[in-house]
Amino acid sequence: MTRLEGHWFTEVCEEGGSALSLKLAQAEKLHEEQTPYQRIEIYETEFFGTLMVIDGFVMLTDRDNFIYHEMLAHPALYTHPDPRRVLIIGGGDCGTLREVLKHPEIESVTQVEIDERVTRLAERFFPELTASNDDPRARLEFADGIQWVKDAEPGSYDVIIVDSTDPIGPAEGLFSEPFYRDCRRALGPHGLLVQQSESPMYHMDILTGMHRAMRAAGFLDVATLHFPQPTYPSGWWTATMACKDMAIDGFRESAVAARPFETRYYNAAVHRAALAAPEFFRRALLEL
Repeated sequence: MTRLEGHWFTEVCEEGGSALSLKLAQAEKLHEEQTPYQRIEIYETEFFGTLMVIDGFVMLTDRDNFIYHEMLAHPALYTHPDPRRVLIIGGGDCGTLREVLKHPEIESVTQVEIDERVTRLAERFFPELTASNDDPRARLEFADGIQWVKDAEPGSYDVIIVDSTDPIGPAEGLFSEPFYRDCRRALGPHGLLVQQSESPMYHMDILTGMHRAMRAAGFLDVATLHFPQPTYPSGWWTATMACKDMAIDGFRESAVAARPFETRYYNAAVHRAALAAPEFFRRALLEL
């Protein structure tokens, strides 16, 4: 639920009994449109820069999107022993794509976003996120990601990143066992799937459901990364990794230390810490 009162944008999180408010720099929206899939709004805030809202939910802001995009991309890429071929499902703002392309060893990245308008508006209002779209290794497709994975050749990808909206509407099928089975088939040896997985404070049912479905789909190991995300419900967010055929019990720490690009949030210490599970979370997974 969204409320606009005076110069404030407010997203109400009914399931959490809470709300997030951002002070607007101007009362008028920069842009609004209804696509065949969703309603997209763009605002200018006073302290968080440009804000994109989809169906009333905050998708990203200038100020804090780097945390989410870095944590969705780098931990998985440094956990895989030799990532070369990456598939991104969703990710229309292209921030995750930009982070993936920072890795020089990556040979190809295919991004499959169902709603082209998200990308076109990101090009207009978040040009820093789309700056790598012309990289020759990048391929942008505007199609149904669920069908794309279903049609993929076995072993086509090393890492699949699911950068989706919440599990409602077009994204609902991305949180299902059949989709995870198709992802596993599309992954090569040591293949990794990583997906944004909501807030442990408000959405443990979604998280436990994902762990259960990923294991039922045949993934050998599943692990959740925890990180702050100030403009998402509760301010505490996660990404969940599933590995096809090996335990998620380490990552290429020396490669992280020697990375030839800068990050603003991610480093080796953050990677290790993000895998630490709070006690209530650990107990919930033990009950699966």
